[in-house]
Amino acid sequence: MQVILKKEVQNLGEQGDLVTVKDGYARNYLLPQNYAEIATEGALKNREQNLARLQAKQEKLHKEAEEKAAKIQEFGKIELSAKAGESGKLFGTITTKKLCEELLNKAGIEVDRKSVSLNAPINKIGEYTMLIKLTSKVKTELAVVVTASEVVKEEIEEETPVEETQE
Repeated sequence: MQVILKKEVQNLGEQGDLVTVKDGYARNYLLPQNYAEIATEGALKNREQNLARLQAKQEKLHKEAEEKAAKIQEFGKIELSAKAGESGKLFGTITTKKLCEELLNKAGIEVDRKSVSLNAPINKIGEYTMLIKLTSKVKTELAVVVTASEVVKEEIEEETPVEETQE
């Protein structure tokens, strides 16, 4: 089935693209989520008329994304501190939502949490890399350094053998 994308869909295309997808994918995901419309004659004519406007809009978004990526690169790295145990394991994990909030608070750069991916879950003290995908063509990386704000002594619970009683 041929559809025209109304919004950018990851691993499929950008707004205004004419793509061929399986019928079920279009009916069950793209059309109900309003990501695409069926490529009818009227929709194709409308797409042709709006193509120049869409390209100008995409170029503007691309330029803004490049500027934001440059700001992120200038910022360098995010430093966070969290409560951790003696072994360096954090109590809880640091989520992409928390990272985006820190980036906004410390650098004034707003990033959608859905565009952030991590190379590993942040659940220990150390240095991590987060990939920020601003558009399908503009990606940047940012270092995340996690330190311990408070070290809590971990108590190792020993299993005591249970005595069996005979009755």
